Amino acid sequence: MLKKLEVFDGKISVITAVYNAEDCIQHLIESLRKQNDQNFEWVVVDGLSTDSTLEILKKIDDLNIKIISEVDFGIYDALNKGVKACSGEFYLVAGADDVFFPNAIVDYKKAIEDGVEMVTANIKIGNKTSTLAQGGASWLIGQFKWVTAHSLGLLIKKSLHNKFGFYSRKFPIAADQLFIKLCCQGGVKVKYINILIGEFGTTGVSSEDKMGVCTEFFRVQLLTNENKWVQYILLMIKLTLRMFR
Repeated sequence: MLKKLEVFDGKISVITAVYNAEDCIQHLIESLRKQNDQNFEWVVVDGLSTDSTLEILKKIDDLNIKIISEVDFGIYDALNKGVKACSGEFYLVAGADDVFFPNAIVDYKKAIEDGVEMVTANIKIGNKTSTLAQGGASWLIGQFKWVTAHSLGLLIKKSLHNKFGFYSRKFPIAADQLFIKLCCQGGVKVKYINILIGEFGTTGVSSEDKMGVCTEFFRVQLLTNENKWVQYILLMIKLTLRMFR
Protein backbone atom coordinates (compact mmCIF):
# COMPACT_ATOMS: atom_id res chain seq x y z
CA MET A 1 0.00 0.00 0.00
CA LEU A 2 1.45 3.37 -1.02
CA LYS A 3 0.18 6.81 -0.08
CA LYS A 4 1.92 9.40 -2.23
CA LEU A 5 1.67 13.09 -1.42
CA GLU A 6 4.07 14.57 -3.95
CA VAL A 7 6.51 13.64 -6.68
CA PHE A 8 9.23 11.65 -4.91
CA ASP A 9 12.69 12.99 -5.80
CA GLY A 10 14.13 9.49 -5.57
CA LYS A 11 16.89 10.40 -3.15
CA ILE A 12 16.15 8.92 0.29
CA SER A 13 13.99 6.08 1.57
CA VAL A 14 13.57 5.27 5.26
CA ILE A 15 13.14 1.55 6.03
CA THR A 16 11.62 0.21 9.24
CA ALA A 17 11.22 -3.45 10.17
CA VAL A 18 8.46 -3.73 12.75
CA TYR A 19 6.61 -6.29 14.84
CA ASN A 20 4.18 -5.47 17.67
CA ALA A 21 5.41 -1.92 18.15
CA GLU A 22 2.19 -0.15 19.12
CA ASP A 23 3.80 1.18 22.31
CA CYS A 24 6.62 3.06 20.58
CA ILE A 25 6.08 3.57 16.85
CA GLN A 26 4.03 6.74 17.27
CA HIS A 27 7.18 8.61 18.34
CA LEU A 28 8.92 7.60 15.09
CA ILE A 29 5.86 8.60 13.07
CA GLU A 30 5.76 12.04 14.68
CA SER A 31 9.47 12.56 14.08
CA LEU A 32 8.96 11.78 10.38
CA ARG A 33 6.02 14.19 10.23
CA LYS A 34 8.25 16.91 11.67
CA GLN A 35 10.97 16.55 9.03
CA ASN A 36 11.79 19.90 7.43
CA ASP A 37 12.15 18.08 4.11
CA GLN A 38 9.12 15.88 3.51
CA ASN A 39 10.34 14.55 0.18
CA PHE A 40 11.27 11.03 1.29
CA GLU A 41 9.73 7.58 1.15
CA TRP A 42 8.99 5.46 4.22
CA VAL A 43 8.93 1.69 3.68
CA VAL A 44 7.59 -0.28 6.63
CA VAL A 45 7.94 -4.06 6.69
CA ASP A 46 5.57 -5.53 9.27
CA GLY A 47 5.99 -9.15 10.32
CA LEU A 48 2.24 -9.71 10.79
CA SER A 49 1.93 -7.86 14.08
CA THR A 50 -0.75 -9.15 16.44
CA ASP A 51 -1.28 -5.81 18.18
CA SER A 52 -2.53 -2.54 16.66
CA THR A 53 0.72 -1.65 14.84
CA LEU A 54 -0.68 -2.30 11.36
CA GLU A 55 -3.87 -0.36 12.09
CA ILE A 56 -1.79 2.63 13.26
CA LEU A 57 0.24 2.52 10.06
CA LYS A 58 -2.79 2.20 7.78
CA LYS A 59 -4.30 5.37 9.23
CA ILE A 60 -1.32 7.48 8.10
CA ASP A 61 -2.36 9.73 5.22
CA ASP A 62 0.23 12.51 5.44
CA LEU A 63 3.45 10.59 4.74
CA ASN A 64 4.73 8.91 1.59
CA ILE A 65 4.42 5.43 3.10
CA LYS A 66 4.68 1.96 1.62
CA ILE A 67 3.55 -0.92 3.88
CA ILE A 68 4.50 -4.57 3.46
CA SER A 69 2.85 -6.97 5.92
CA GLU A 70 3.80 -10.63 5.73
CA VAL A 71 5.71 -13.35 7.58
CA ASP A 72 9.45 -12.80 7.78
CA PHE A 73 12.45 -14.62 9.26
CA GLY A 74 13.71 -11.90 11.55
CA ILE A 75 14.74 -8.27 11.33
CA TYR A 76 17.34 -8.66 8.58
CA ASP A 77 15.01 -10.66 6.35
CA ALA A 78 12.50 -7.82 6.81
CA LEU A 79 15.15 -5.18 6.06
CA ASN A 80 16.16 -7.03 2.89
CA LYS A 81 12.53 -6.89 1.76
CA GLY A 82 12.49 -3.18 2.50
CA VAL A 83 15.71 -2.55 0.56
CA LYS A 84 14.32 -4.39 -2.46
CA ALA A 85 11.00 -2.52 -2.26
CA CYS A 86 12.34 0.99 -1.69
CA SER A 87 12.62 3.51 -4.53
CA GLY A 88 15.34 5.75 -3.13
CA GLU A 89 18.88 5.93 -4.45
CA PHE A 90 19.92 5.90 -0.79
CA TYR A 91 18.20 4.50 2.28
CA LEU A 92 18.22 4.86 6.05
CA VAL A 93 17.24 2.23 8.60
CA ALA A 94 15.10 3.35 11.53
CA GLY A 95 13.89 1.10 14.33
CA ALA A 96 10.31 1.43 15.53
CA ASP A 97 11.59 2.97 18.76
CA ASP A 98 14.02 5.39 17.07
CA VAL A 99 13.40 9.12 16.58
CA PHE A 100 14.76 11.44 13.89
CA PHE A 101 15.53 15.07 14.66
CA PRO A 102 13.72 17.56 12.34
CA ASN A 103 16.64 18.32 10.01
CA ALA A 104 17.77 14.71 9.47
CA ILE A 105 16.60 14.32 5.87
CA VAL A 106 17.86 17.81 4.99
CA ASP A 107 21.31 17.12 6.47
CA TYR A 108 21.68 13.77 4.75
CA LYS A 109 20.64 15.18 1.36
CA LYS A 110 23.18 18.00 1.70
CA ALA A 111 25.91 15.41 2.34
CA ILE A 112 25.24 13.43 -0.83
CA GLU A 113 27.84 14.23 -3.47
CA ASP A 114 29.52 12.49 -6.39
CA GLY A 115 31.32 9.33 -5.35
CA VAL A 116 29.88 9.16 -1.83
CA GLU A 117 28.23 5.79 -1.18
CA MET A 118 27.63 6.03 2.58
CA VAL A 119 27.06 9.01 4.86
CA THR A 120 27.40 8.56 8.62
CA ALA A 121 26.26 11.01 11.30
CA ASN A 122 26.06 11.28 15.08
CA ILE A 123 23.20 9.78 17.06
CA LYS A 124 22.06 10.04 20.66
CA ILE A 125 21.97 6.83 22.72
CA GLY A 126 20.54 7.45 26.16
CA ASN A 127 22.63 10.18 27.78
CA LYS A 128 25.53 9.72 25.37
CA THR A 129 26.27 10.80 21.81
CA SER A 130 27.75 8.29 19.39
CA THR A 131 30.34 9.98 17.18
CA LEU A 132 32.86 8.57 14.75
CA ALA A 133 35.81 6.87 16.46
CA GLN A 134 38.38 8.54 14.23
CA GLY A 135 41.67 6.68 14.31
CA GLY A 136 40.13 3.53 15.79
CA ALA A 137 41.33 0.11 14.65
CA SER A 138 38.97 -2.34 12.94
CA TRP A 139 40.47 -5.31 14.86
CA LEU A 140 39.17 -3.69 18.04
CA ILE A 141 35.98 -1.80 17.09
CA GLY A 142 34.94 -3.44 13.82
CA GLN A 143 32.66 -1.36 11.59
CA PHE A 144 32.78 1.54 14.04
CA LYS A 145 36.13 2.47 12.52
CA TRP A 146 34.11 3.86 9.61
CA VAL A 147 30.55 4.55 10.86
CA THR A 148 28.77 5.68 14.02
CA ALA A 149 25.80 3.31 13.83
CA HIS A 150 23.54 1.42 11.44
CA SER A 151 20.09 2.54 12.56
CA LEU A 152 19.57 6.31 12.01
CA GLY A 153 23.30 7.02 11.75
CA LEU A 154 24.06 5.64 8.30
CA LEU A 155 22.78 6.58 4.85
CA ILE A 156 23.48 3.72 2.44
CA LYS A 157 23.49 3.68 -1.34
CA LYS A 158 21.05 0.97 -2.36
CA SER A 159 23.20 -0.27 -5.25
CA LEU A 160 25.90 -1.42 -2.80
CA HIS A 161 23.80 -4.52 -2.19
CA ASN A 162 24.35 -5.54 -5.81
CA LYS A 163 28.08 -5.77 -5.10
CA PHE A 164 28.26 -6.81 -1.44
CA GLY A 165 25.04 -8.81 -1.06
CA PHE A 166 22.12 -8.34 1.31
CA TYR A 167 21.95 -8.69 5.10
CA SER A 168 22.81 -12.25 6.09
CA ARG A 169 20.15 -14.22 7.95
CA LYS A 170 23.01 -16.19 9.55
CA PHE A 171 23.60 -13.18 11.82
CA PRO A 172 20.30 -12.37 13.58
CA ILE A 173 21.90 -9.56 15.62
CA ALA A 174 24.93 -8.34 13.68
CA ALA A 175 24.20 -8.77 9.95
CA ASP A 176 24.47 -5.00 9.55
CA GLN A 177 27.98 -5.08 11.03
CA LEU A 178 29.06 -7.69 8.50
CA PHE A 179 27.57 -5.83 5.53
CA ILE A 180 29.03 -2.47 6.59
CA LYS A 181 32.49 -3.90 7.22
CA LEU A 182 32.56 -5.74 3.90
CA CYS A 183 31.62 -2.51 2.15
CA CYS A 184 34.25 -0.43 3.92
CA GLN A 185 36.98 -3.02 3.45
CA GLY A 186 35.93 -3.13 -0.20
CA GLY A 187 36.74 0.54 -0.72
CA VAL A 188 33.30 2.15 -0.39
CA LYS A 189 33.57 5.93 0.09
CA VAL A 190 32.10 6.99 3.46
CA LYS A 191 31.47 10.63 4.35
CA TYR A 192 31.18 11.67 8.00
CA ILE A 193 29.03 14.64 9.01
CA ASN A 194 29.48 15.89 12.56
CA ILE A 195 25.75 16.49 13.05
CA LEU A 196 23.30 14.96 15.53
CA ILE A 197 20.66 13.18 13.45
CA GLY A 198 18.38 11.42 15.94
CA GLU A 199 17.95 9.29 19.04
CA PHE A 200 18.46 5.54 18.98
CA GLY A 201 15.88 3.41 20.82
CA THR A 202 17.17 0.92 23.37
CA THR A 203 14.47 -1.76 23.36
CA GLY A 204 15.80 -3.81 20.44
CA VAL A 205 17.62 -7.14 20.63
CA SER A 206 21.04 -5.53 20.08
CA SER A 207 20.50 -3.48 23.23
CA GLU A 208 19.15 -6.34 25.35
CA ASP A 209 21.11 -9.46 24.29
CA LYS A 210 24.63 -8.35 25.23
CA MET A 211 26.09 -11.88 25.15
CA GLY A 212 24.67 -12.43 21.69
CA VAL A 213 26.14 -9.13 20.53
CA CYS A 214 29.59 -10.18 21.76
CA THR A 215 29.55 -13.56 20.07
CA GLU A 216 28.22 -12.27 16.75
CA PHE A 217 30.76 -9.43 16.73
CA PHE A 218 33.41 -12.13 17.17
CA ARG A 219 32.05 -14.10 14.20
CA VAL A 220 31.96 -10.98 12.02
CA GLN A 221 35.56 -10.18 12.94
CA LEU A 222 36.72 -13.66 11.93
CA LEU A 223 34.80 -13.54 8.65
CA THR A 224 36.41 -10.22 7.79
CA ASN A 225 39.95 -11.56 8.27
CA GLU A 226 40.90 -10.04 11.60
CA ASN A 227 43.55 -11.96 13.56
CA LYS A 228 41.70 -14.88 15.12
CA TRP A 229 43.87 -15.15 18.23
CA VAL A 230 43.40 -11.49 19.05
CA GLN A 231 39.66 -11.91 18.56
CA TYR A 232 39.55 -14.99 20.84
CA ILE A 233 41.29 -13.00 23.59
CA LEU A 234 38.95 -10.03 23.16
CA LEU A 235 35.90 -12.31 23.26
CA MET A 236 37.06 -13.98 26.48
CA ILE A 237 37.65 -10.58 28.08
CA LYS A 238 34.21 -9.31 27.05
CA LEU A 239 32.40 -12.44 28.23
CA THR A 240 34.26 -12.42 31.55
CA LEU A 241 33.32 -8.78 32.14
CA ARG A 242 29.67 -9.56 31.34
CA MET A 243 29.64 -12.35 33.93
CA PHE A 244 30.62 -9.98 36.73
CA ARG A 245 28.21 -7.16 35.87
